[in-house]
Amino acid sequence: MKATKLLPLAATLAALPALALAQDAANLDEVVPTMDKGDVTWMLTATILVLLMIVPGLALFYGGLVRAKNMLSVLMQTFIITCVMMILWCVYGYSLALNGGGGALDAYIGGFSRLFLSGINADSMAATFTDGVVIPEYVFICFQMTFACITPALIIGGFAERMKFSAVILFCILWSTFSYLPIAHMVWYGDGLLFGMGALDFAGGTVVHINAGIAALVGCIVLGPRIGYPREAMPPHSLVMTLIGAGLLWVGWFGFNAGSNLEANGITALAMINTFVATAAAALGWLLIEWNAKGHPSMLGAVSGAIAGLVAVTPAAGFAGPMGAIVLGFAAGVVCYISSTSMKHAFGYDDSLDVFGIHGVGGILGSIGTGILVSPALGGTGIDGYTMGGQVWVQFIAVVIAVCWSGIVSFILYKVVDLIVGLRAAPDSEREGLDISEHGERAYVY
Repeated sequence: MKATKLLPLAATLAALPALALAQDAANLDEVVPTMDKGDVTWMLTATILVLLMIVPGLALFYGGLVRAKNMLSVLMQTFIITCVMMILWCVYGYSLALNGGGGALDAYIGGFSRLFLSGINADSMAATFTDGVVIPEYVFICFQMTFACITPALIIGGFAERMKFSAVILFCILWSTFSYLPIAHMVWYGDGLLFGMGALDFAGGTVVHINAGIAALVGCIVLGPRIGYPREAMPPHSLVMTLIGAGLLWVGWFGFNAGSNLEANGITALAMINTFVATAAAALGWLLIEWNAKGHPSMLGAVSGAIAGLVAVTPAAGFAGPMGAIVLGFAAGVVCYISSTSMKHAFGYDDSLDVFGIHGVGGILGSIGTGILVSPALGGTGIDGYTMGGQVWVQFIAVVIAVCWSGIVSFILYKVVDLIVGLRAAPDSEREGLDISEHGERAYVY
């Protein structure tokens, strides 16, 4: 989300007759708040595009990567997490993440003024990045709600095929409350800790990808590897489904990145072209290094690289120039290939669908890279008082805080959930597959 103090305040403006409002503004020499239907239409579209990323995009991408006996469980987890997060966002998530508390903790978490969306109606407006330009607050709420939905859904790839459904849902509820909401507040709220430091995160490098990637890494370590890993081959059961899911993710990501500008203008177009070219460069980067290492280019590698590029460009989408985005994307493809193969095998953890290797590592690379590529000398948009060394240091501190916060909170919550409902499916259930043991259904009936 582009750094600005106007956005996180999401100020609710009283609905006044247009004539009176214009007269008051003229008398007081103030900017008249205006709402452009084009901006509103774009934000409605962007919000729906982000939902497309989750259901069916992420669900099919993850579902194709697991074994056939666990396909339905991944679809179910993704779908229900999305439903639960939507309700929680309206009950307390929006209030705590993107509104002020006014107390000593305001740098870390919001307040309760918007619980149950209190005080918000169809006339309420949220400020955008241009002085005097507003969109309906309900649109802003829905757009941010989709981010709150996809972030915990990303985590499930780290422990796919072995965690009980009840544990998944309970963990995601707790994790969203104690990890996602505070980090979103610190990064995107005007008085948030990281926002105040000047950390740049256009669309969620720290809030979404590092946050989820670290939680997935902690989860796969706490649960331990899948039965048979790494002795038994556990190939994806449908790379066709994975490609369809990856394509839907790429399409939906334009809402994710370009939508984060909150209005339709040149920065929106910049985020759009960066989402095109960084993704393409990352797919090629992964493909080339894999081709050289293994002697053949794989489709799984190509789509994995594409997702790595999408992740890395997310924090930089509205700050880097297109050439910088290409370099960042290519670097993400190479670095995420190494982290998802050599590093995972060296340390022996079973990150089932490479959530940490792609989202965690890609998010870290993109967040720090944003500090470099925002430089006008490299084609970036620039920011007031910019120095490359200073901004990279701020980005690094933001990454460290996000990693530590998510890592510590996630570890505690996994242990809490284990005490309450138990984390792991029984060995017989895991061998049979979570589709039948957890849901009594199969994704495929032969």
